[in-house]
Amino acid sequence: MLVLARDIGESIRIGDDIIIQVVTSSGGKLRLGITAPKDIPVHREEVYAAIKHGKESDHDNRTSN
Repeated sequence: MLVLARDIGESIRIGDDIIIQVVTSSGGKLRLGITAPKDIPVHREEVYAAIKHGKESDHDNRTSN
């Protein structure tokens, strides 16, 4: 895992197409802005887990019938 320190307004870049910028910091929380191509899905971890779980459930339902 790469750990970086960034101030508000500063960014990190992943490859040529993904930019993550620190937008604000308040009460111990950061707000991040993410710029990525439309064909690259960007989700919070809990949303990704729910999507993945839903796809696994759909697959389980199809294979058990």
